[in-house]
Amino acid sequence: MPKSTRHAVYELYYHVVFVPKYRQSALTGKAEPLESIFNEICESKGIELVEAKIMDDHVHLFVGSPPKNAPSLLVNWLKGISARWYNDRHDDRIKWTRSYYVGSAGSVSKEAIDQYIQEQYE
Repeated sequence: MPKSTRHAVYELYYHVVFVPKYRQSALTGKAEPLESIFNEICESKGIELVEAKIMDDHVHLFVGSPPKNAPSLLVNWLKGISARWYNDRHDDRIKWTRSYYVGSAGSVSKEAIDQYIQEQYE
C-alpha cells in the first residue's frame, strides 16, 4: 500500500543482502539478537522492516523506505549501526564486508510502466 510524505506518494522497497567479513559462518546463533537490532534501527530511522532472514553466512533484509533515503544510506545505517550495537552488547564481534547487494522491489513491472506511459500519448 502506498505511503506518503508532505510532497510525495511512494512505495519503495529494497532487498538488501550483505555478508560478514571473510564470508565465514560468523552469524550462527546470532539471528535473534541481530533481528532485534535491525528492528530497532529501522524503527529509529523511520524505515519499515518487512522481513529479516539471518543465515549462517549472510543477511537478507526486505525494507521499505521514504524516497529521501538513498539505498546506499539505508545499507550504511543497517550495517554500521548493527555492527556497533551488536559489538557493544555482546562479547563476540561482528564485522561486515564493505560490499553489499541492493535491489529495488515494487508492485509494478517495467512493462506495466511502459504501457502506462504509452497510453498517456493516446
